[in-house]
Amino acid sequence: MAKASYHRHQRVYVEPVGTWAVIDKVNPVWVKGFDEPVRVTYDCGLGRDFAESELIPEGEAEARDSEMGNWRLMRARNKWQSPDESRNHPFPGTYPIVVTDVNDWGGWRVPGAEYERDPALIEMQARLIAAAPRLLKLIKELRDYARDNSADIDDDLLKLAKRAEQLRKAVETDVSDTKMAE
Repeated sequence: MAKASYHRHQRVYVEPVGTWAVIDKVNPVWVKGFDEPVRVTYDCGLGRDFAESELIPEGEAEARDSEMGNWRLMRARNKWQSPDESRNHPFPGTYPIVVTDVNDWGGWRVPGAEYERDPALIEMQARLIAAAPRLLKLIKELRDYARDNSADIDDDLLKLAKRAEQLRKAVETDVSDTKMAE
C-alpha cells in the first residue's frame, strides 16, 4: 500500500530532470478490493509523472545543496592524442574532468592544449577542485572548534582559525558585492 508523501502545490526538487517544480496533481492508483492506493505518482508539469523516490522535499534538497554535493574526479578520453602519443602524461589517453552534479555533467574541464602544456599541474588542480567541498567543510569545523574552545586553544591555532574563516568568507561572498582582495 502507498500513501502520498507530498501534496498539491508543494515545491520539490525533481532529481531526474535536475530542476525545481511544484506538484500540480497527486495521482493515486487504486485497485478494486484495496482500501488504499497501491501506488502514488506526482504530476509536476514536466511531461511525465514522477515516483516519490525521484522527488526531494524543499528543506531536504536545500540541506543537500548546502553540502555542495559529491564533487568527483573523472577521466575523459583525449580526442586529440592517442595513448601512445601522450606517454608523458600521468594517465595516457585521458584528461581529468571534475563533475559537480549527480548526473555526471556540469563542472570543470580543461582545454586539450592547456593540458598538454603541463599535465601534472592540471592533474593537481583537478584533485584540488574535487576536494574543495571537503576543504570548505574542514574550514567550517575548524572555525566552530576555535569558537567553542577559544579559551583553551593555542594562539597559533586561533590565528590559523581566523585565516581559515577569512578564506571561507572570500569563497562564499559574491564577488560583485565586494572588491577582490589580493
